Amino acid sequence: MKNNYFRPVLSIICLFFACSLVQGQRQKLQVDQDRLEKRIFDLAKFGLQENGETERVAFSDADVEAQQWLVRQLEAWGLSVHIDFAGNIIGRKKGKKAGLKPISFGSHIDRVPNGGNYDGCVGSMASLEVLEVLHENNVTTKHPLEIIIFSNEEGGVMGSRAIAGHLGKDALNVMNSTGYSMGEGIMRLGGDTTRIAEVARQKDDIAAFLELHIEQGGTLEKERLQIGIVEGIVGLKWWEVEFTGFSNHAGTTPMNARQDALLAAAKFIVAVNETVTGFEGAQVSTVGQIKAEPGAPNVIPGKVITSLEIRDLSSEVITQVFDAIKKRGEAIARSSNVQIEFRPLDTTADPAIMTAAIQDEIATAAENLGLSTKRMPSGAGHDAQDMALIAPTGMIFVPSRGGISHSPKEFTSAEDMANGANVLLHTILALDKKLK
Repeated sequence: MKNNYFRPVLSIICLFFACSLVQGQRQKLQVDQDRLEKRIFDLAKFGLQENGETERVAFSDADVEAQQWLVRQLEAWGLSVHIDFAGNIIGRKKGKKAGLKPISFGSHIDRVPNGGNYDGCVGSMASLEVLEVLHENNVTTKHPLEIIIFSNEEGGVMGSRAIAGHLGKDALNVMNSTGYSMGEGIMRLGGDTTRIAEVARQKDDIAAFLELHIEQGGTLEKERLQIGIVEGIVGLKWWEVEFTGFSNHAGTTPMNARQDALLAAAKFIVAVNETVTGFEGAQVSTVGQIKAEPGAPNVIPGKVITSLEIRDLSSEVITQVFDAIKKRGEAIARSSNVQIEFRPLDTTADPAIMTAAIQDEIATAAENLGLSTKRMPSGAGHDAQDMALIAPTGMIFVPSRGGISHSPKEFTSAEDMANGANVLLHTILALDKKLK
């Protein structure tokens, strides 16, 4: 009789201690700071130049080789790995419970021309580190875990747009500095442009998505804070602006008889800055590319193409700013006796608000690790922006020294990278426990 009474009580006690042991193990899990930093340096070898800097624009040989290196690492930990039809690397670790949606996380490894080693690379290498920590500690989550290394983030968040289901056909014709179009680049990475639509996920396909990234601003460093909890990501729109004048001899054409497309473009660039700064708020606009034809010193430029980018947390503000810029541009074209055309490019990203519940989980994870935090917006676009369209999404920032990014001088310390990776790790574990 006594044995029958004590047996269930003993089982409950054992279960309690077993659960406590597992919980304690998970609380103690920490990433390896030195190993994470080494991964950053190892990744930087792909595209390493004689001057010691790395060039790894999307679709380049260095980008292809780096992707192959990542696949080998993920396969070594027993993950199921493939490259989807948009060129994204997808690695999947099985969960304990059947039928649960994956918790996904990741970032990108491609870089802007003359970029730095940290940008999306920190989030990508931290994601690998999280998986290795779980692997070496024999931790299996309830949910499947899915790492995504997105393709061509810097050239228009191509891979994440495909997963979100809004990578249009026109985008496949856009070229980057490698000379390959997006369509050609997808094929180089192992994707298939004829099957892009199959990459798209439905809104209930992913339980949650997380991205770790350097801040790309100086706020955290200035305020001596360790973790940024992103509240929202600005939207952005791109246009190609074409000025058409008339090419003529530079020595024989009087100044008052010229149809100089480059002169009109120069006035337009100044007008963009004046127009945007005339609005209240934090909106920004940039003209980052310009091409003049025929490009000879003794010929008046007859055709000029510039880029135009506008960013803000409000789509309405972006539209208002563009309308004002367009009006100024048309006035400049008339006074310069040239034609102007604004062509929207298929690289639009809508503003994205991060999921409040995931923001809270990030904050709790950071607090439990003794790290200081700040809730803040992101002025840069990220893959998380597109993932927020189809899944509950959160984003973690770590400091970027001097607020420098998209530069060989960008830098994030090993300690800051490890802090972010630990927050990512414990946020994943907390979501795995709470999500159904």
